[in-house]
Amino acid sequence: MLLIKPILAFRPSRMDMVFAVKTFIAMLLALFIAFSLDLTYPMWAAGTVIIVAHPFAGMVSSKAVYRILGTLIGGIVAIVLTPQFIDLPIFFTLVLAGWVGLCLYISLLDRTPRSYVFMLAGYTTVMVVCSSINSISTHSVFDMALGRILEISVAVLCSAVVSSTLFPAHLGALVQKRVQKTLDDTRQVFRSILTDPEHSHRYTQLLAAITRDTSDIHGLAVHLSYERGALQGMTKSLQELLHQVSMTVANLVAMSERVAQLDQIDTNYRQVLPVLHEHVLQFLRTQQHVQVDQLKQLPESFEQDFTALSELAVAEQQIILHALKMDVRHFVENVVTIKCLWDLIQQGDKRIPEQIVTLTTSYPSLHRDHGMAVRSAVAAVIATTIAFLLWIYSGWHAGYMMAQLTAVTVCILSGLDNPVPALRLFIRGSVYAAIITMFYAFVIMPEVHEFWQLAFVLAPLSLYLLSMLPNPPLMGLALPMLINFIMSLNLQNRYSTDAVLLIDTALAGVMGPIISIFAIYFIRAMSPETSASRILTLHYRAMREALFIPYGVQFRIHLRSMLDRIGVLNTKLVQSEQLKQAMNLALIETSAVINLSRLAEFIQNPNVSVSLQQAFIALQHSLEQAFLVQEKQQILPEGLKQQVFAELQHVEQCLAAEPNADFCMRVKMNINNIRSSIFHEPPSAEMIHATETGA
Repeated sequence: MLLIKPILAFRPSRMDMVFAVKTFIAMLLALFIAFSLDLTYPMWAAGTVIIVAHPFAGMVSSKAVYRILGTLIGGIVAIVLTPQFIDLPIFFTLVLAGWVGLCLYISLLDRTPRSYVFMLAGYTTVMVVCSSINSISTHSVFDMALGRILEISVAVLCSAVVSSTLFPAHLGALVQKRVQKTLDDTRQVFRSILTDPEHSHRYTQLLAAITRDTSDIHGLAVHLSYERGALQGMTKSLQELLHQVSMTVANLVAMSERVAQLDQIDTNYRQVLPVLHEHVLQFLRTQQHVQVDQLKQLPESFEQDFTALSELAVAEQQIILHALKMDVRHFVENVVTIKCLWDLIQQGDKRIPEQIVTLTTSYPSLHRDHGMAVRSAVAAVIATTIAFLLWIYSGWHAGYMMAQLTAVTVCILSGLDNPVPALRLFIRGSVYAAIITMFYAFVIMPEVHEFWQLAFVLAPLSLYLLSMLPNPPLMGLALPMLINFIMSLNLQNRYSTDAVLLIDTALAGVMGPIISIFAIYFIRAMSPETSASRILTLHYRAMREALFIPYGVQFRIHLRSMLDRIGVLNTKLVQSEQLKQAMNLALIETSAVINLSRLAEFIQNPNVSVSLQQAFIALQHSLEQAFLVQEKQQILPEGLKQQVFAELQHVEQCLAAEPNADFCMRVKMNINNIRSSIFHEPPSAEMIHATETGA
């Protein structure tokens, strides 16, 4: 009863009602065409309209394309498999379950809206096979697959046409606002770091929001190719811009760490930071309509500002200041690159200048959780197998629908850490829908003889539930209620009411999700804490891999995936303070991962002495061992940490014999950043004491 009061108290806004009316019109249009073509299951057409419904036209059109592709693949697989294995029910069950699991695994790895194709291909095969077996005396599997494809095609075409012609809402405007907000947030963090002495505890939440937003917008950008609004066709350019934004996040975190280090030693240098901030900001403001030859430009006063900083800093701060200077320089260059890309996008120019080192790849450089995908696939295989075996050995007439719903429900919410609560809500919606369906079937539908009458009696409930779909708190109940209601009515040209069939259908609608709940609960459901811990394991594995990737495009792609992983990590609502701390530290560690890559570069430098090269290799080995331990338990033993510090100190000692001062400075900056940002070691007491006493 938890959601009954909010539902009864719900009052749709004007935009909610516009969305509801548009979707209802599309549903009626799909039903009318399905009736006119005398398709086998017109309810599939109506249900599909509800499933693909979305307030933004681009998302409706893209889901329409993906749904047709997934249905086509699923139908073809059903046509190929059914004649071959229908006489081997147990083996056929295992084949179908394996296919659903494989499709779900691929879907979860994609992490773009395209993943819908793979997921749909899996459970569409099950739906076609089950319906074919249930109607084996009247319909062939080819007829059933063709009918399914036609019904889905009718539905998605009606949805796309209505959504894009009646008061269309375009995604481009929303994406523009979110990108601009992300850029504004970046500017705010930069100001906070350089001008706020208490910045260290205030910017973390905003940076976490930026990493989340870049991950969200990256997925939304895919839909821009399917609408005519602002930013149409700008998917690749926008995703490249987001990659570059993620680089600025790393710059900002690194800057903050360097400033925090400097503050712990002495704060006299801070007199110049507001001046530096103002000069950088003025420079960036003047960078309108950036040309490609301006991408590496810096403020004219850049060198003078850092000279002034150096004069006010004590000796112990000089290396850290050099590191800060590099971070600020990279930040400015990245922001100018972003402004160049954003200007081109606003002008409708899809071109990405050759001077910009692109991070966009054919297979997006995003975080992928193979472990979760495997567990989800195993849960799907087991749930589908159990449902089919129950159907086979019970001989239940409505068992085919139970098997269908099991395959659907075990897949649709697999992106959540724990889909069980949402599936419980799905079951509750199914129960409510069954009660409403009984009332309609025995009280209202016998009096309906014309299509306009059908539209009239469906309108009140459909419009009310549809208006809830844009509201996430209510959608979890409204969506299963509406879909189950429409599907359970089993609307056909030759409509008949059967009480036993309705009860069987309602039971099947509950049994399917229950099987999915048990499979998910015992195999792959996990708490946000467990999910965060698993992502942290992948984070430290990526840290270890970065040790052996020399700095370049491949490293930047690797860093992009790490930052995306941080964005995913920041969506986890954990309660453990220890985990929250580890999540914050992971962002700081990611900002310094470039220093691990530089080690590989130093080792391959032919001008490095043998002793220093050996010291680099020993340090690299110690770091590898440290990250291996953190992969397993996240907390680094003090003995291993001291071993890393000993290797860092050994490298510093070997630098004394190196004649190249610039190279030595680069190495010292690397050592400082590794010690401070990756192992979170504060300045030594001796260093602070020396500063305080003026030594």
